[in-house]
Amino acid sequence: MLDRAPLLPNNWQEWIAKHKSRKIADGEIVNAMIQQGIDIRIATAAVKEIIPTENNNGDRAAEAKIAQLEAKIAQQAEQLKTLKLQLDIYYDLEQIEPNFGKIERRSGLSRQEFLENYYAKNRPVILTDIVPQWPAHSRWTPDYLKEKYGHLDVSVQYDRDSNPLYEIEKEKHQKTMKLGEYADLVVNGGKTNQYYMVPFNANILKDEFQGLFEDVQLSDDYFDRSLGRERFSFWFGPEGTITPLHFDLMNSFLCQVYGRKRMRLISPNQKHLMYNYMSFHTPIDLDRPDFTKYPLFKNVNVIDVVIHPGEAMFVPAGWWHHVTALDITISLSVMNFIFPNGYDHLLSKNYEI
Repeated sequence: MLDRAPLLPNNWQEWIAKHKSRKIADGEIVNAMIQQGIDIRIATAAVKEIIPTENNNGDRAAEAKIAQLEAKIAQQAEQLKTLKLQLDIYYDLEQIEPNFGKIERRSGLSRQEFLENYYAKNRPVILTDIVPQWPAHSRWTPDYLKEKYGHLDVSVQYDRDSNPLYEIEKEKHQKTMKLGEYADLVVNGGKTNQYYMVPFNANILKDEFQGLFEDVQLSDDYFDRSLGRERFSFWFGPEGTITPLHFDLMNSFLCQVYGRKRMRLISPNQKHLMYNYMSFHTPIDLDRPDFTKYPLFKNVNVIDVVIHPGEAMFVPAGWWHHVTALDITISLSVMNFIFPNGYDHLLSKNYEI
């Protein structure tokens, strides 16, 4: 059975209980939730699991409970309205910036300027002089990976086309093979999203791949070399691979070593238009958005940029992004900044909404 608890906040559970107590059909409740961006399977499971509170005329306790829930939901709705208003204000201010809707390309950026103008301001930028300093820039190709590491076992996300939720349900799509076999698939298989080596597989953490780190020379201006390999993510796949819309709780540099990637970004100030669910995801398909089902998304501004080999894009925490490989690609995400990074600890806070 689908685990409802981590997928829906308490106010949804209370909302379902209230409507079931009023004898509203389960189908109508599910449809209403879908219109608010909740996945149909999550909505159906949640509605089935919640037992309605009896609301008999003589049951004053039940009536009091319903009244209490209604008051709480009304309060939460007002709080959400205020939060949306604040986001609209921030987004209006964002649009008057001279470079609104554009991603700057910079080189020779000092530590202080990067910190003040981009990192601390949660603002993306592409740096053109980080990756070219790495031996990886001239070495990493599918043939190089096959020749040097082809005998090693790797885990690959496989059969992605069979499941629209392949990114959320990663654990269902794991396949082990030799890296050489996978490299042949990438080179000879053409444009496809069927298979992709993604960070979830943690291949980069294996000691046998230590040589890959020797091909990466990080600048002390931005990075703390003492931090472990868990702050790196390795990507390798064919033209056509897609990472659906999501946001992360860490700042990162997406360093493009081989091939090009198309990156589409959406400011976190538009979060209330994204039909966010399951913490970091949205059901919206950016290539084919359904504006009937998700009408607020019509108002979203999307920044579209291509990252070329040798470029590194700073992707700030909270920014929605969708990534498409325009070629066979090899990329490294780097997160071991010398500045504070990682905000997943905030998930443990009990936010009242």
